[in-house]
Amino acid sequence: MDERASDRWVSILLSLLVHAAIIGALAFGWWNWQRRPQPQTPSLAIEATVVESADVPPVARAPVSEPEPEPEPVVEPEEPPPEEEPPQPTPEELEAQRLAEEQRLAEEQRRAEEERLAEERRLEEERRRAEEKRLAEERAAAEAKAAEERRKAEEARRAEEARKREEERRLAEQKKREEERRRAEEKRKAEEARLLAEREAELRRSLEAEERLRALRGSPEAASWIQQIQARIQRAWIRPPTARPGLDCTIAVTQVPGGAVVSARVLECNGDQAVRESIEAAVFRASPLPPPPDPALFERNLLIRFIPQD
Repeated sequence: MDERASDRWVSILLSLLVHAAIIGALAFGWWNWQRRPQPQTPSLAIEATVVESADVPPVARAPVSEPEPEPEPVVEPEEPPPEEEPPQPTPEELEAQRLAEEQRLAEEQRRAEEERLAEERRLEEERRRAEEKRLAEERAAAEAKAAEERRKAEEARRAEEARKREEERRLAEQKKREEERRRAEEKRKAEEARLLAEREAELRRSLEAEERLRALRGSPEAASWIQQIQARIQRAWIRPPTARPGLDCTIAVTQVPGGAVVSARVLECNGDQAVRESIEAAVFRASPLPPPPDPALFERNLLIRFIPQD
């Protein structure tokens, strides 16, 4: 508001100075025209002398000569007509000019004021648009910053979720490996326990069979029956190349009533693996085994000592 009031006072002072200059110029022109000297008409003086004709000597005739060609006429430039002095204005005309000048100045002042106001409105509009642009840029920057923060937060969240999933996967894999090791250890221990139980059971069976074999061997019928089984296995045995003299092996044989062999396993033997396998194969080839002379002597599990004749 202070700047607008200052501009308005400057415009009024300039208008007053212009009006004063115009009025001064008109007054000075009027005063100068009143003091201008009036033009005077010049008078021409003619001097003449009367001469008598007797006093005038006769004119000698000039010799006749060829006429010279007439020179070409020289065209002289026309002088411009004298400028007519403008008629001096009358006081009424001067007053009319003054009023017209005042009206023109007032119109110029009005237009200047309108232009100033229009310029103020334009500047105000520019300031408003600049402010709107600044606010829009600030909003856009704030939104971009917020979007960037949201993006970073989302990336951090995804990274954290990925890290958690990876940690869960690692822990699950570790737990799985530990579970597999535990199960493998349990399976190993169970297999060891089973094998130990089988060995203990077979050892018990062997001991029992050996006790029964000793008891059977104590009777002539049992001894005869065992000899028949040994002889049949001896006949079915195919000696491998690695068999050495003095071979002595104990065979655990399982049979069913009727003499059919269901299993044969060499327990103790001074031969190699090929000899063991050949003896077990001979037992199956000797099946069915000879029946005992007395059905009361039948034993499902037998321990047969295999000592082949060299």
